[in-house]
Parts: sequence; structure tokens; C-alpha cells
Amino acid sequence: MNDYLLPFYAVVFGVLIAQITKAKKRLNTKLLLSFSGAFLLALTLFELLPEVYNHLDTKLTGLFIMCGILLQIVLELFSKGAEHGHVHIHKNETTFPWLLFVSLCIHSFLEGFAIHEHNDMVYGVLIHKIPIATIISMFLFQSNYSNIKIGAFLVVFACMTPLGTFVSHTWEAVAHYSHTINAIVIGIFFHIATTIIFESSDGHKFNLSKFIAIVLGVGIAYMI
Repeated sequence: MNDYLLPFYAVVFGVLIAQITKAKKRLNTKLLLSFSGAFLLALTLFELLPEVYNHLDTKLTGLFIMCGILLQIVLELFSKGAEHGHVHIHKNETTFPWLLFVSLCIHSFLEGFAIHEHNDMVYGVLIHKIPIATIISMFLFQSNYSNIKIGAFLVVFACMTPLGTFVSHTWEAVAHYSHTINAIVIGIFFHIATTIIFESSDGHKFNLSKFIAIVLGVGIAYMI
């Protein structure tokens, strides 16, 4: 049951953080993003990657992973990088951001396929979604969209990852291609996590706090 609930709770928790801190102009989430990116990348390497390579041809697996990277690049043409913390919604914007909404939902839906009872990817998705949901919620709260639109956006967004997990567990036609889809998801996770981790710090200087957050993310992922 946690496979379904934890990703949903992550969005709820992110929304609550945004509500609590919405009086502030900007919440510093860089360290949490760095930790979540490292944690997600490490769990993908420790849990998901070996699982896929055990069931698919090696070269074919690499091809599907590259397809996932390219798919995420295409999705980011519409989401503008919201999956790794970049949200560009103008305060006076009144037109609902359908492209952002659809691309985020596709990304979240595919995330659900990586979650199985015998792996710990649910925790990687959980830690990844909290800062992303927080940032998205903060920008939505600062926009001129109606509360109904904002609420619908966040509820559907919260449900997409559990829906992906449900489909991967119950649809036989989809389950037959689960390892192929997981290879694509690995590519998506690789792109997002490395983008978060390797984005340049201010002035291209070494950032000790960010480095510690990354090391903690990798270390905790290894121990669970």
C-alpha cells in the first residue's frame, strides 16, 4: 500500500510546505534538491538498473535508457524543467499552463512504473517529489489561477504516480513490457538527477553544503 500512498503524500507534504512558506518571496530549496537528486540517482543505480539489466539484452537496455533521456528532454520543452525545480509561471498569468500540466503528468505517470514491492524506488520518488511539489505549489499560489484550477492541478499531479504503479501492477499487457518501460524510466531519472546535481553553483565555485547534501543522499540510498 505504501507504494501507492507515499508518492501521493509527497505531493501533499510539498503543498503544505508551500502553504506555510508562501509569505516568503522565495524558499531556498537548493540543498533539498541536491539531496533528492543524489538520492534518486543512487537508488536508480543500486535498485533499478541491475534489475533491468538482468532481464533485457545489454545493448537494448542502453538504447531504451537513451530513449528515456531523449523523452525527458522532449517533455522539458513543454515543462521548462519543472521536474528538476525550474518553474516559469508569471505572476499575472491567467491562461492555464496545459503544456506544463500534461508534461508533468506524463513524467509522474512513468515514475510509477519503477515502483515495485521488491525495490526501494518508492523512497527515491518520495524524496524527489517533495521539493518539486513545493516549488510548483509556490508558483501556482503566486499566480492568478483560480483555487479550483490550482486544486485540480495538484490533485491530478499527486495521483499520476500511484496510477502508473497501479497500471504496471494490474495490466498484463503493460506488465509484459515492464522492464522495457523501466529502462526508459531509468533514462528519465538519470537526466533529472544529473541535471539537479551538476547544475553550476553561483560563480562555478565549490559548494560544500551542496557536496555534503549529495554525499548524504548517496549514503542513505546505499544503506536502505
